[in-house]
Amino acid sequence: MKVGGTKELAAPRETVWKVLNDPAQMAQLMPGVEGFDVTDERRWQAKVKIPLGLGGLRMTIDFEKVEEREPEFAQLNAKGNGVGAMLNMKTQFHLSGDGGHTSMRWEADVKIAGAVGAMGQRVLQPIINQQVGNVLAALERQVEAAAGSEKDAEAPPKPDEPHEAQPDGAEEGINPLSPETYESDPEGPTHSTEDRA
Repeated sequence: MKVGGTKELAAPRETVWKVLNDPAQMAQLMPGVEGFDVTDERRWQAKVKIPLGLGGLRMTIDFEKVEEREPEFAQLNAKGNGVGAMLNMKTQFHLSGDGGHTSMRWEADVKIAGAVGAMGQRVLQPIINQQVGNVLAALERQVEAAAGSEKDAEAPPKPDEPHEAQPDGAEEGINPLSPETYESDPEGPTHSTEDRA
């Protein structure tokens, strides 16, 4: 089965490239990831549970980046094995754009063998389309987060907010040492007049 399309992303091409080429961030794009191990910058492995109608198919998928031209093109191969299924996928993406906008053209050739593959394209195509939609939505969120953190890092530090003077209990303009502060003849007694018998 071949799938493909174009995704518009509101972020610079370099930001999108970083997300797509970071295995840890790629793992967060995949639905149903239960485990993830990076061998090196070109190879990594994911343990996933792919939703298939009534249940889920657990697979171990090995990814390998086979070609790249930063920041515009990369190709990945993926091979997966699970109970009743073998997956072989070749995928690539092309990035274009300038400024704060990137257009990503992607395509994938997915082959599934075994009992799951025998379900046929009519059954598998909607499942694959749904999973692709999930991956693209997750990619958009990851790119937005990465672009936001890059903007925060580039922003000049904000000047300190002006601090309001906190009241310290003294009224403004009254000096406790000045004689005018105290009345010379207080009204009434200055001590208790109650009979303490």
